[in-house]
Amino acid sequence: MRRLAAISCLLIVVCLCPIDAKVFQKCALAKLLDSYQISRSLISNWICMVNAESGADTSKKVTLDNQTTSYGIFQINSKDWCRAGRKGGKCNKNCEAFLTDDISDDIECAKQIHKDQGFSYWKGWVNKCKQKPLPDISMCWN
Repeated sequence: MRRLAAISCLLIVVCLCPIDAKVFQKCALAKLLDSYQISRSLISNWICMVNAESGADTSKKVTLDNQTTSYGIFQINSKDWCRAGRKGGKCNKNCEAFLTDDISDDIECAKQIHKDQGFSYWKGWVNKCKQKPLPDISMCWN
């Protein structure tokens, strides 16, 4: 009986906590990236990178060995690009803003990272996408 009560309490807590995260599907993300003027010729690389970095999960947060943290679907790092708890970094953003299902600010920052450092900034892209078969998104435009 205690176990059932504990499980019930846990379910209530989980249901009451707002979940503001999303795992993007390939075509939905491709269309969104396209709407932010990312070249269609590069979108397969973006999709591959996102899958390698975060599994397309907007809520992913990883603390690294160097005591910095990477946030969100693009795993934007707090060392250079944002600041935890306040606006800052090269993107002038609060890092926690990259953990929501609204990825408009994430995309703008990721575009700046790509402009400054290319896809090589993302180790997931280097290890899983560079010179490897990329996701087929041709059916996303139908």
